[in-house]
Amino acid sequence: MKRTALLTVALLLLALAAKAQYTRKTDLPTVYIETFDGRSITSKDVYKYCRLHYVDEDDQLTSYDSVSIRGRGNSTWGLPKKPYKIKFLEKEKFLGKGYAKAKKWTLLANAGDKTMMRNAVTSALGAFTSLKFNPAAKFVDLVLNNAYQGTYQISDQIDVRPHRVNITEQEYPLGEDDDITGGYLLEVDGFKDGNYFNTQRYRAPVRIHYPDEDEIDVRQRNYIRNYVNDFDARLADANFADPEEGYRAMVDTTSLIDWYICTEVSANIDGFFSTYFYKDQADPKLYWGPLWDYDIAYNNDQRVRSEHWLNSTDQSMMADIAYSGSKDWVNRMWEDPWFQRAVYRRYTELTGRGLVDHMQQYIDSLHVLLSQSQELNYQKWGISTKVYHEMVLYSSYDQYVYDLKSFIDSHCDYLLQAFAGRRPPEPFSAGNFYYRLVNAGTGKAIDGDATQNAPYGNESVDWILVRHDDYYQFINRSTGMALNDPTVGEVGPTTNVGTKLNTAPPDPTDSRQLWMLVAQGNSGFHNLVNVYTQHVANLQGGSQTDGVPILSYTNDSRNGQSKNRLWLIVEGEPLPADVSAITATEPAEYALAYNPATRRLHFGSATPEVLNFTVSITTLGGVNVATFTAADGYTLTTAPSGVYIVSWTVGGKHRSTKLVIR
Repeated sequence: MKRTALLTVALLLLALAAKAQYTRKTDLPTVYIETFDGRSITSKDVYKYCRLHYVDEDDQLTSYDSVSIRGRGNSTWGLPKKPYKIKFLEKEKFLGKGYAKAKKWTLLANAGDKTMMRNAVTSALGAFTSLKFNPAAKFVDLVLNNAYQGTYQISDQIDVRPHRVNITEQEYPLGEDDDITGGYLLEVDGFKDGNYFNTQRYRAPVRIHYPDEDEIDVRQRNYIRNYVNDFDARLADANFADPEEGYRAMVDTTSLIDWYICTEVSANIDGFFSTYFYKDQADPKLYWGPLWDYDIAYNNDQRVRSEHWLNSTDQSMMADIAYSGSKDWVNRMWEDPWFQRAVYRRYTELTGRGLVDHMQQYIDSLHVLLSQSQELNYQKWGISTKVYHEMVLYSSYDQYVYDLKSFIDSHCDYLLQAFAGRRPPEPFSAGNFYYRLVNAGTGKAIDGDATQNAPYGNESVDWILVRHDDYYQFINRSTGMALNDPTVGEVGPTTNVGTKLNTAPPDPTDSRQLWMLVAQGNSGFHNLVNVYTQHVANLQGGSQTDGVPILSYTNDSRNGQSKNRLWLIVEGEPLPADVSAITATEPAEYALAYNPATRRLHFGSATPEVLNFTVSITTLGGVNVATFTAADGYTLTTAPSGVYIVSWTVGGKHRSTKLVIR
């Protein structure tokens, strides 16, 4: 037999021997790792060379030489079933198409999670939302140096590359003119590992994962530190809720809300202790995620029992009981009405789309997938043995899975009520009615001269509420004048207060006539906050006497308690369907009429020459529909049904009225 033929036969025999040696332990793939020195992995800092053999679901064997392996994790490294990190010589598509091509991968032991599926379930949870980068979850059996180790999960190393955190990789070494605005991979890390800094206002420990600690340039470090500190400072600022000046201007709000909801749904007690976020190049936003390290989530951490006296976290929010880190950031955000509404709306949207069913079905599929492997795993490790922070112990795998599913059902029901309870009332929206502004303490209303009066049978306490974007103008039914704050000089929420309110000709461009309706809880009462002065409308002394003035007053923490500052917006008579003979204007000179059949709006006068003034028609939002001369009139043939404002100025007096088109 020729030499080449002998070599071929020898190689074939070796391949057959290897295939016979490396077989699957269960219906999962099996990973075999053999260290070069045949000894255990004892360090999570120093890599050790090894060979790796991967037997996939089709019993196909792939072997890798000169792979490196070391331990990983923080407290989990001290457990008997240890987690590992592996590193190939070259970037590998270790998990195939659709996954990262990378050198570094993790082997998660999930030792403290008796279902061994919490990390995988959380990855599926993130994928159901808008979060872009969700770690891989490939379950395998692991054999290390010929000793079976149990069920493991191959997952991504959290780093910057395609199919992981796919943001811009910066040049190394950094050039003088290189763009240092991104990308950056960051973590609020309670362990304060690696290259980290504390933010200036909330003292959050922020670790810079990318650029790597041994490659980052001082310019990059200073840039991202200053950037995060700017976000931190905006969040602490009194103006933090302003969409342009506050924290929202610096964050991707979609990923922020979804990351937070995932943290609450998973009941991850460490969700704020370890919070990943990132910034891409030439993008001013900070993005949130990926979700990582959730093996003690979903009511799997007994520490809350001793610290919070809880038998279960199913009726708790992590914003209340979780460990600190980014928790102070989140609780500050909860003071923002926008955040309160956004969390509730997004959660109801996700649950309406079937979030809970999606998680339950995924758990069912993993239950089947892990059926054989978990039996072998717990023959080695014991299923009812406490190894970490487990809240409960059972004697069967099925019981642990049932407990997880039951918790998700109960906790997600609770969150719907919890988020609803923290949500502020929806903003007031005026309809086609006259309204009365009734004081909480006296039951009397604001009159047309900006004083208090009894509200019954008196049209002078009726007001038309004209909306201008987020603000309202209050125009009196009898006088046609707008409620006005005439305070002069330096103004602010608590400065130069006490001026008596008055009325003025309506002018939607004058912020002294524009008011915010700020709801106080679910009581139905509002504060009337002037846009220009930032003062609240306050009944002087809380007196029951008619004619008592309404003051431009202090805007502070007593807004929700002081009845003098609280007003009920009471719906009155419907607005008329048409406008005719506006008696509040100059009736001897002219009158305004509207014909609903022809949609013709026109002025009439015994002396037509006086009809030389300009008339405007605007929507309630302030958008101009038409401008015309009074003598010409105007036909609204194309205007959609709705409520409009007709306004004009004559003889130095500004007039306006509502027009309802049906």
